[in-house]
Amino acid sequence: MARRGFRDPARGAPRPEPDPESGRPRARTVSELTLQIKLALESGFPPAWVEGEISNFRRYGSGHSYFTLKDEAAQLSCVLWRGHASSLRFEPRDGMQVLAFGRVSVYEARGQYQLVVERMEPSGVGALSAAFEALKARLEAEGLFDPGRKKPLPAYPRRIALVTSPSGAAVRDMLKVLGRRWPKLEIVLVPVAVQGEGAARQIAAGIRAVNALPGVDAMIVGRGGGSLEDLWAFNEEPVARAIAASRVPVVSAVGHEIDFTIADFVADVRAATPSQAGELVVPEYAAVAEHLERLAGELPAALLGRVERARERLAALAGSWAFRNPGERVQLHRQRLDDLHARLGALRGRLVREPGERLAASAARLDSLSPLRVLERGYAVALRARDGRVVREPGDVRAGDELITRLRRGRIVSKVERAEKEES
Repeated sequence: MARRGFRDPARGAPRPEPDPESGRPRARTVSELTLQIKLALESGFPPAWVEGEISNFRRYGSGHSYFTLKDEAAQLSCVLWRGHASSLRFEPRDGMQVLAFGRVSVYEARGQYQLVVERMEPSGVGALSAAFEALKARLEAEGLFDPGRKKPLPAYPRRIALVTSPSGAAVRDMLKVLGRRWPKLEIVLVPVAVQGEGAARQIAAGIRAVNALPGVDAMIVGRGGGSLEDLWAFNEEPVARAIAASRVPVVSAVGHEIDFTIADFVADVRAATPSQAGELVVPEYAAVAEHLERLAGELPAALLGRVERARERLAALAGSWAFRNPGERVQLHRQRLDDLHARLGALRGRLVREPGERLAASAARLDSLSPLRVLERGYAVALRARDGRVVREPGDVRAGDELITRLRRGRIVSKVERAEKEES
């Protein structure tokens, strides 16, 4: 047997054999050893499901995601390529417990083994419910559930579309109900997968395809009952966005009466079951026919009644005083106009005369209070020449002050020789 190396007595460790030609130690490069480890791991560990808690989740602009799966005792680096990330039915986040399916590989640049994830789903119904509530809250905050944006269903549709699985029980139930209630209805079936990988993308594409068809009055989007996982495609954001953007009214018919999906909240109408969706979209032909027949029977009597009421009104108008003697009505209005004209003339004279009389009375009262009237009775008013103030007491003037005495007609200018105060 060839000896691959010999032990160095000084160090006690085997040393690499020398190359026969160059004499240099024969050893693997780092890349060679890493590649051998990579091949050994990838061939020795088949793809497997791994359960753990997401930590350090990062999504880059390239669409690739990197994160760590961990439990109480260990952790595992993971990579999720963009192509596989787009098929996820939920939004991964730190702290979420998940099941990841993938293959073990080695990232040679770092010499680090990792799990290349191809599929991933929340671990258990609890995580699915958490993902459901998170998406529901986000879409509700955007206004996608607002009743004001929901469109009414047409009363008498002529063409409707079914976006569902062509092989499920739901489509058979809907076709049966629609055919029984409205036999002449035109139905367009848009076949899509309603569960499994890629189902949400197919449903969203189906909704958009219906909007591109001419003359479609309404559509039903749905499937029969199942588990939360089975119905999950109708809880995905692409389906919700497609329903919200639809110009054609959408009826969501997913599962049974107790099942609620995101599609139910976004749709214009929610049906408890696919069968009920058929009842909501079209009226019952027999009931409509009976109603029309009843109206047809009532129409002649209604028309005769309307003609009779019109005839009675015409007779009443023809027998009225205005129709019998229209000239007298005109004369009455003329007399009324003359009466109003006379009253207006009297009112105008009173409105002019009475204010004049009140003004004259006020002027007379004002004139009686005028100081000039006092002067006419022989009184005089003494004013100080320097400031025009009325002299009321001897103390208001001093010797040498010039006075102006105001008389009834004219005035007298004088000087004060002295001012004497009367003894009381």
